[in-house]
Amino acid sequence: MNSPTFLEGKHALVTGASSGLGWQFALTLARAGAKVTLAARSTDKLETLAKEIEGFDGRALPVRMDVTDVASIRSAVAAAETELGPVDILVNNSGISALSPSEAISEEDFDAVMDTNAKGAFFVAQAVGQSMIKHGHGGKIINIASVASNRVLKQNIAYCMSKAAVKHMTAALADEWGRYNINVNGINPGYIVTGINRDYWETDHGKKLISRLPRRRVGDPEVLDGALLLLAGPGSDFMTGSMIDVDDGLTAKGF
Repeated sequence: MNSPTFLEGKHALVTGASSGLGWQFALTLARAGAKVTLAARSTDKLETLAKEIEGFDGRALPVRMDVTDVASIRSAVAAAETELGPVDILVNNSGISALSPSEAISEEDFDAVMDTNAKGAFFVAQAVGQSMIKHGHGGKIINIASVASNRVLKQNIAYCMSKAAVKHMTAALADEWGRYNINVNGINPGYIVTGINRDYWETDHGKKLISRLPRRRVGDPEVLDGALLLLAGPGSDFMTGSMIDVDDGLTAKGF
């Protein structure tokens, strides 16, 4: 069983940490003893999160990172490692969606989703992977995909495509980087309540969707803590290229 601070001394970098799942991931890793770099495009909310982590004697570093800008990614990783040392754990979490019928989605929206969720995720993994290879100590890369990597979410074509790419990227990087003792795994969350979508679940459309889910409920971000800590810690040392579904049975549900 893991001790409460079993990640003591580890440096974790969390992208998309200014809200939602990223915020929760950062808190969870910090409570487990990790030093945490908080990365997002805007650092205002990151400062608030850093103060919350410091409130329980954790250590957190806010850094600006735009995952659609490779130079920004490299600069942020370099700044994080200058301050907190080499990254041991990456939570590759940044993501957006653009709801639209496939026949109507714009090139601008399609590119924004793919650039953030697929291209951005890869170049963050590349920057951290390069550092892990250079330092020779291995590490853990945790890619946050989605139930959409396994099944279709209606009128969300770019998001589905991007998350399928993240799933396949996880397997490809695991295959290539295993020789460097880098474990590359991922999590497929189901429907999770966040600040962005909280109001939606109270609408008629949201309630109708919940009624079609296997257990007629959506999850809070904390439901992902178990999978996150498994993949961040020594319990996953013999795991790489794996995707863990944390979706309350949605993938198992018949179409």
